[in-house]
Amino acid sequence: MASDNSQRTRFNDRLKALPIKAGVYIMRNAKGDVIYVGKAASLRNRVRNYFGAPHSLEPKTQALVQQIEDFEYIVTQNAAEALHLEATLVKRHQPFFNIRLKDDKHYPYLRIDVQNEWPRVEIARRVQTDGARYFGPYASASSVRKTLSIVKKLFPWRSCTKVITGTDPRPCLDYFIHRCIAPCTSYCTKEEYDEVIRQTLLFLEGKSAEVLKSLRTQMEESSEVLQFERAALFRDQIRAVESVAEKQVVERIRPTDEDVFGLARNDVEGCVQVFFIRGTQMVGRDFFTLDGVKDEPDGEVLASFLKQFYESAVYVPKAVVVPFAVPEAGLIEEWLAQKRGGKVTIAVAQRGVRRRMIELASENARESLDMLRARWLADTSKRDQALSELQDELDLPAYPRRIECYDNSNIQGSSPVASMVVFIDGQPRPQEYRRFRIKTVVGANDFASMAEILGRRFARFGQTGKRANGQAAKAIEGHRSDDEEFGTPDAGFGAELTVEKEDFGAGQPPPPGIEDFDEERDPLTGWGALPDLVIVDGGKGQLSAALDVMRNLGLKEVPLAGLAKQNEELFVQDLAEPIVLPRTSQALYLVQRLRDEAHRFAITYHRKVRAKTGMESALDSVPGIGPKRKRALLRKFGSLKGIREAPVEEIASTLGFTSSLAEKVKE
Repeated sequence: MASDNSQRTRFNDRLKALPIKAGVYIMRNAKGDVIYVGKAASLRNRVRNYFGAPHSLEPKTQALVQQIEDFEYIVTQNAAEALHLEATLVKRHQPFFNIRLKDDKHYPYLRIDVQNEWPRVEIARRVQTDGARYFGPYASASSVRKTLSIVKKLFPWRSCTKVITGTDPRPCLDYFIHRCIAPCTSYCTKEEYDEVIRQTLLFLEGKSAEVLKSLRTQMEESSEVLQFERAALFRDQIRAVESVAEKQVVERIRPTDEDVFGLARNDVEGCVQVFFIRGTQMVGRDFFTLDGVKDEPDGEVLASFLKQFYESAVYVPKAVVVPFAVPEAGLIEEWLAQKRGGKVTIAVAQRGVRRRMIELASENARESLDMLRARWLADTSKRDQALSELQDELDLPAYPRRIECYDNSNIQGSSPVASMVVFIDGQPRPQEYRRFRIKTVVGANDFASMAEILGRRFARFGQTGKRANGQAAKAIEGHRSDDEEFGTPDAGFGAELTVEKEDFGAGQPPPPGIEDFDEERDPLTGWGALPDLVIVDGGKGQLSAALDVMRNLGLKEVPLAGLAKQNEELFVQDLAEPIVLPRTSQALYLVQRLRDEAHRFAITYHRKVRAKTGMESALDSVPGIGPKRKRALLRKFGSLKGIREAPVEEIASTLGFTSSLAEKVKE
């Protein structure tokens, strides 16, 4: 990595030569890989900012600058063109430091080749200028196939690829199940087939009312000429379209044309849910996942998604509805208006129907994010791959079946707590979670807090350890503590594994259905289980504190790693440089999940403790004052102020008090 001074010196002449024009700049690392793509109204002013004083930059930008070995730029006519080019290049190169659509190779579309004499509906991976009509993009192949299946059931267009001559001796099965009107055998005219395609296009555009009007006209015309079987087919088609349309109706009185977006995210990834509203119907919805969202504001995340999504969209609505303001909204509106050929507004939903739709979209985004995490957990092959990669990258002596991760939480040293989460065989085990109140550390000292909780956790191992040796048991005798609280699996990662009984742990009977909790049968559970890997949230400092504790306890054989948040680097013993897991590896995904779950669990407990502390009375800190005596004082004097102003003799005369206790209260 080049130092900041050497970069400024090396790039000085090139920075001076940058044009004061709009454009896009591309940053590359030592390998020549594109690591960031950005746009600017003035290339000179924007790019020079990266090589100024480091302390003025955000942590993520500082990490980017340290890896820049070269840059290039492309001048554009205006800022809107730069925005479009930026979105295109981000999708093409997938730079690590950009917010980017996850797994964005080429999202699928539905394509109808209206230039063909006998068009059909098919799936396409690219939008081409071939005169065909395209609908999309869809987030996945399953999404586009589902839509294709619905359209095929509603409209009898041909699905075959044969050359249509009209001379085939007999139609295929699709004709007999009313899925095609058989142009191959001339059972329909060219005009009738064109009407089917027109209705399909209208339906995909969200114009179901026009489709129903056309079908009713055809049904009535068939009845008038006594073609009752044909009229019955139109009747059945009308009912099918109405059934689908009923499911799409949203809370709209006036027709509209808008896309509604909701965002959910965690430290690792984001998920955007989009509702496509056309007229009074939701004609479709889909969700997309995003990488590179860490340390980025919600507005930046959503703005980056909008640019990448509409860069490849074949249709831009009149309104884009978002849950909060996004940066450069005016510039994005200008760019979308150019794509649409008419005015486009970006509206922040404040109240009414739009606000309710935003809330629904955001809730669906959260559900989709949870579903993706649950799907990863259910994929045994990915979990096995993650654990194998982790063993290889960290050079672990054993396959890491039980992994423990620790995190601290406090606000300027107040209400300090810590969490311990456990993954077994790559899956969260909520009944093994533990939470701690920090007792011996004053102020915000992450190193000392980490040392305390590790000492207390492995003191429990000394008491019940199946594999503890005599030295370890003796060493940790003085560290025992009986106040650890057992984890509550509260709506976090692995929530599908939650149990009903809140507090239970080693030595207590498990709730019904937890078959593997018995410590005698499962060596991976309980305080007596020795982990195959311990991860502490933090860098070298937290790792050093953890190593000292484990060494003092005679447990130095337990592998330890510190996970630094900024660049997600793993620090391990005896290695000067951190281990950087490949960005596409399953091992990194697992480590991120562990860190996020430990952080969530610590934050949840910290909020609970802080809320409880905030409701405590000053009387709670007086030795000898319990709930009954506190009530007696408040009943007699009315408030803390009344107690403070009362003489000692009057306090001593209160039921249950003595002179010495009254003096303590007065103090």
